[in-house]
Amino acid sequence: MQRATGLYNRSPITTWHATRSRRQLWHNAGFPQQRLHTVSDTQRGWLSRPPALPRSLRRWLCDRGSLTRRLKARCTRFSVTPLTTGLARANFDEMVLVGLSGRQLAYVRDVTLRCDDQVVVFAHSVLTRKSLRSAWNGITRLGSRPLGEALFNNPRIRRQALAYRKLRPHHPLFRRINLHLPQTERCLWARRSVFCLAGHPLLVTEVFLPSITPL
Repeated sequence: MQRATGLYNRSPITTWHATRSRRQLWHNAGFPQQRLHTVSDTQRGWLSRPPALPRSLRRWLCDRGSLTRRLKARCTRFSVTPLTTGLARANFDEMVLVGLSGRQLAYVRDVTLRCDDQVVVFAHSVLTRKSLRSAWNGITRLGSRPLGEALFNNPRIRRQALAYRKLRPHHPLFRRINLHLPQTERCLWARRSVFCLAGHPLLVTEVFLPSITPL
């Protein structure tokens, strides 16, 4: 069993894992029809490359470094506000990425990231109970500390490729956000990736709110 303190080693991640992707034609309302790249058939709608976006949003969406570190550099006061933590059902397109099947419950952690008291990101983390009891057992004690610091300070953690999606109001994640932060936007851009520690996957999805673009 991994020790909880293993999450907080202070070294940068040095290795990235790439995942295979396949091409398909996808029409995205609000953008010209163009050839995009889906992660796999089981993850339809998630893209390995985002379409053309305003630079103010793309620079946040596509940066592969620590989001926590970058946000801290752009504001005076950075904070994490926990919203929900505990056992819950994962979204259908999340289950295969963390190894869930059937009616198994996942451990889910939802938080908001704030810059100078302004909510800029909704972060959604999912892992199995088995992973929670072993490699990732320090997550339950994070509280209002950012998960990103732990992920990027441990050289044993490996991050897989980023995937991107434009969330519409019917998407489960959009609905989760609306429970805490009612949205007037018709869509929100999100990205996600899997972090692996000792063979145990942790899925982290970050949804960028419009308030992030001025930063």
